[in-house]
Amino acid sequence: MVLQGGGALGAYQAGVHAGLAEAGVAPDWIAGVSIGAINAALIAGNLPEQRVKRLREFWERVSAHAPFVPPLSLEPMRPLFNFMSAASSVAFGVPGFFSPRIPAPFISHEGNFEALSLYDTGPLRASLEELVDFELINRKVVRLSLGAVNVRTGNSVYFDNSKTRIGPKHVMASGALPPGFPAVQIDGEWYWDGGIACNSPLWYVLDEDYRMSALILQVDVFSGAGELPKTLREVQERTKDIQYSSKTRFNTTRVSEIEDLRNSLHRLLDKLPPSLQTDPDVQKLGAISTRGAVALVHFINRHNTRSSNFKDYEFSRATVMELWDFGYSDAQKSIANPQWRQATDLGNGVRIYDLTA
Repeated sequence: MVLQGGGALGAYQAGVHAGLAEAGVAPDWIAGVSIGAINAALIAGNLPEQRVKRLREFWERVSAHAPFVPPLSLEPMRPLFNFMSAASSVAFGVPGFFSPRIPAPFISHEGNFEALSLYDTGPLRASLEELVDFELINRKVVRLSLGAVNVRTGNSVYFDNSKTRIGPKHVMASGALPPGFPAVQIDGEWYWDGGIACNSPLWYVLDEDYRMSALILQVDVFSGAGELPKTLREVQERTKDIQYSSKTRFNTTRVSEIEDLRNSLHRLLDKLPPSLQTDPDVQKLGAISTRGAVALVHFINRHNTRSSNFKDYEFSRATVMELWDFGYSDAQKSIANPQWRQATDLGNGVRIYDLTA
C-alpha cells in the first residue's frame, strides 16, 4: 500500500483502508510520506482488528477543533465554514497534531530551534505514542517504509523497519513540512517532510526488489486531472493538485516504460547465440530483463469538499468525515469492479488500473 502526503486529505486514505479492511484486504507492506506516513504507522502499528478504530481515533482527534457538522439546510454556507476551519488551523493549530509556537519564531534568536518553524509538533508525538504500538512495528509483522528528505544533502531517505528500528521520530520526520513544522534529528542528521523531494513512495517500493510480484494499492489524495480554473482560488487549488500529483504520474509512466524496455531486452537476449549466453555482461542484463508481475491499482481522490486551495489544512470534522466516506466508498466501488479480480490475479508484467474513475 502506497500513501501520498496531503495533510487533511489523508482522511481519504484512512477511509480507503477501512473499506479494504472490511473486504478482508490487508497490506503486508505500507510505504508512506507525510500524512501518508502517519496513516501507515497507525495501520502497521496496530493489530488488524484495531487498525480502523485507531485511524478513526486519530482523525476524530485532529478534527476536534471544529466538530460541528452543518445540517443540509446550511450546505450553501459550507465554503465559508471550511474557510473558517482552515483559518483556525493556521491561527490555533490542530488538536493532537500541532500547536503555534509561543513566543512566535520571528522574535526568537537566529539559529535557535524555536526560530525555525511556526508550529510545535509535540502534540503529534503524544498522539503517536498513544495510538501506535512501535514494538509491533519493529516485530516486522507488516513492513513499513517512511519517506523523508535529508535537510543537509537534499536526498530522499526511507526509514524502513526491515533495516531500521522505527520510533515516533521517524514518522514525525516524514511529516516535518517546513516552515510550518520543525526538522527532526535522527542519528546526527536533520530531516524534513519527504514530500519536498517526492510526494509518492511508489518508486521506492518498486526499486527495492524489481523481481518481486505484487499487488500495489496506491492511494492518491491529489488528482492530476481537473477542470480549467474559473477563479484565483481555483487556480491555486489546481496548481497544488498538479504539483503534488506530478511525481506520482511520472513514476507510474516510468514503470510502464521501463517494463517495455525490460521485455524488449528479454527478447533480444533470447536471440543471442549460446556462446554469448555465459558472458558476464549478458548475464547481468538478463538479471534485470525480467521482473515479477505487478498490478498497480489507483485510488484517486477526485471529490470536491468545497475546501478549495486550503483543502490540505482544513481539518473540520465535516470535511474529515466526508473524505473518510469518499475513500471508503471508492474502496468498495473498486472491489466491486470486475477488473478487481483481474488485478488481484496479477498475471504477467506490469498492469495499471484506475477503478475509481
